[in-house]
Amino acid sequence: MSWNEKFLELFRRCLSNYQGGKDDFISDYSEDDLSFLSSIGYKPRELFDFVEDLADEGAPTESTALLIASVRRDYFLVVQNGTASPVEVTRGDLPSFNEEFDTIAYLPRIIAKAIAKLRGELHPDVMFSCGGDRKFLRENGDIHPADFLRHIWSADGDPQKISDFIRQSAS
Repeated sequence: MSWNEKFLELFRRCLSNYQGGKDDFISDYSEDDLSFLSSIGYKPRELFDFVEDLADEGAPTESTALLIASVRRDYFLVVQNGTASPVEVTRGDLPSFNEEFDTIAYLPRIIAKAIAKLRGELHPDVMFSCGGDRKFLRENGDIHPADFLRHIWSADGDPQKISDFIRQSAS
């Protein structure tokens, strides 16, 4: 089974369990599941956050969760050589919601979250592509979260390149 099929199978199982009232995501995972998540650079909570938001808010879709996981997996294998970062970025480490770069509010925060997502450094209580991130990306050119991650990667986190991309997308 290819990794994407395994991801979707696990996602769908967790979604079904959650919709059935089971919200203890850790008990959803077998040792094989945890090993699989680790092999793609994912933490157990990351998948569950997408499951929970889909069930409760209708977004992001399972295909969006897969595409985001794909970018993270690629970064993990190509840039990090399959080695997880020991760093953990908490809410307190992130720029505030109203902080601006190049007169674009929220941009410093979503850039920091995206960089931490690529590196697998987000604390389990912080989600990339949460409702606030989705709103920002929708209002600034309807950018797909996985595409935003790829632009963050290609820009090497340069905020001016990201600002230019946002402005181009929004026009």
